[in-house]
Parts: sequence; structure tokens; C-alpha cells
Amino acid sequence: MEQLLAPLLVISLALAFDFIVGDPPNAIHPLRWMGNLLDALDARITRGGRNATRLKGFLSYLLVFGISALICLLLLAAVRHLIGFWAWILLCAILLKLSFAVYSFRAHCQPIESDLRRGAIADARKKTQMIVSRDTSSLNEEHLSSCCVETVAENLVDSVYSPQLYFGIFGIFGAYMFRCANLMDAMWGYRNEKYEDLGFFPARWDDVLGFIGARISIPFIALGLLIMGGDLRGMWQALKSDRAKTASPNSGWSMAAVAGGLGITMEKPGDYRLGWGPLPAAEDIRRSYQLIELSSMLFMLIVAFPLYHFIGMGVQLMMEDAIWGLLGGLL
Repeated sequence: MEQLLAPLLVISLALAFDFIVGDPPNAIHPLRWMGNLLDALDARITRGGRNATRLKGFLSYLLVFGISALICLLLLAAVRHLIGFWAWILLCAILLKLSFAVYSFRAHCQPIESDLRRGAIADARKKTQMIVSRDTSSLNEEHLSSCCVETVAENLVDSVYSPQLYFGIFGIFGAYMFRCANLMDAMWGYRNEKYEDLGFFPARWDDVLGFIGARISIPFIALGLLIMGGDLRGMWQALKSDRAKTASPNSGWSMAAVAGGLGITMEKPGDYRLGWGPLPAAEDIRRSYQLIELSSMLFMLIVAFPLYHFIGMGVQLMMEDAIWGLLGGLL
């Protein structure tokens, strides 16, 4: 019973923490610590030839991920062996929550939706600029709404599906394996002189790890649309025609599916236009994050929970015991 209850409690508590507490302040968030380490490495790495610099990027990933995974697994092992299994469940849920975000979409986009509904375009532009890289100073309501819907749909895979998928297979180790790659891609994955080679490995590794999550998101987006009364036919049409229009090989899948399913068009002028309907309005922002929340919970229940129960928890416990045994041997 304990082996069945533990995975369900870990995932349920993590989701509850995400809904009630949300993300901790940046100063104490593990992803911020990982980012600080990456900044320190970036300042000290000397660029050389292409292959040498790419190797340094690969070794940087191993270092940052290795430190993060080691700390997490060591903490979990210590809590389980010294305090008890129930405390381990609580810590595991906290560490899992720090690797994903479902309700942050609502937290970021709801204020923008409110501004647009009351006609405060200037305020909406300022808030939108905080979640997208494009210049929002001259965007109208429709394009501001599109920014929000695009952000929600694009980050679904990186913020929920992929970390949850690898958590299900490898436990906390897997969740942070993906989050580290995704963070390094965001910080170093630029095709310019400074990062073209240094960010080569993390950018490609992020694409590889996100491949399954992007595609497995589709049936759960469809299931969410079915429950919400969305347009399944429109989803499939947009998916077939528009999924390859984004620069990323993965983000276009969830973006096109959401656009077609909600009957709207997402547009980033000069880059892509996804979907068949009109540009979104303020009310479509709410529809988008409600769809993502619903599909995310379905994915966690139907995929992440059984995977972690049958595979991931055993893998994680084995790693914890190996680290705990090694520490005991050294002491």
C-alpha cells in the first residue's frame, strides 16, 4: 500500500504546492542557483576552436546537472534514512514542484487579461513585455492576447509535460535532467558568435529531450478540448498544417494544437501565423490557461503517476541508496 500511495502523494502534493504556493522567490529557487552557476562558468570559459568550445558546453551541462542531481538525491536519501519515509514524500513533492509549473501561466497572464478587459492597454503592454522577448510597446489588444496565448501553449511542454515525463521514468533525477537542459538552452542556446558553439550541446539536448513531450502533449490537449467543448477538427487541421512553422522543432506542436482547438490564430509578425480563426481577444487568454491546466492534470494522473509508480520511484530510490552507500563508505 505504501508503494502505491507514495507516488500518488508525491504528485498530488506537488500539484497542490504549485496551486497554493506557486514558485518561491528567485533568490531561493534552485533554477536561479543553476543560472548563477552558469553565469559564473560563462564568465570563465575561454572560447577556442569549434570542437573545443562545444566540448566545454557539454562538460558545463554535466557539471551543473551533476551538482543539482547530487544535492537533490543526497537530501532525499538523508531524509529517508534519518527521518522517515513520510518526510521523504514531502521533500520529494517539494523538489518535484520546483521542476514544473502549471498554475504560473494563470499568475502571469491573468493580470494582463484584466488590463485588457478594462482597456488599460499601456499597463498590459508593460506586463506582457515581462513574458515575451518581442517589443510590445505598439501592440494592440489582439497581439497582446496572442503573446499570452502563445506563451502558455509554447511553455506547456517545457514547464509541464517534459519534466513530468522524465520524472515518471527516472524520478527527481529525470526531472532535473530536463530542467537543466532547458535552462541552459534558454541562457546559451543563441545562434550568435558568443554562444553558437558553447550552447550547441544544451540546445540540441533540449530538443532531443523535448521531442517526446511535445508530441505526447497532443492527445491530452485533445482530451482537454473535448471536456471544454473545443474544436477537435480545427486542432487536427492546424496541427497538420502549422506544427512546423516555428523555429523550434517541438514548440509548434502544442502551439498549433491550442490555436486550432480554441478556434484562434496565434501570430508573431515576421515569424509565424498558426491556426485558422481570428486573432485572440482577452477572453481567449483565460481559455488557453484553463485548457493547459486541465490537460496538465490529466497528463500527470494518466502518465506521470503510473510511470513513477512502476519505474521512476524504483530508479530514484536505487540512486539515492547508491549515493548514501558511497557517502557511508567515504565516512
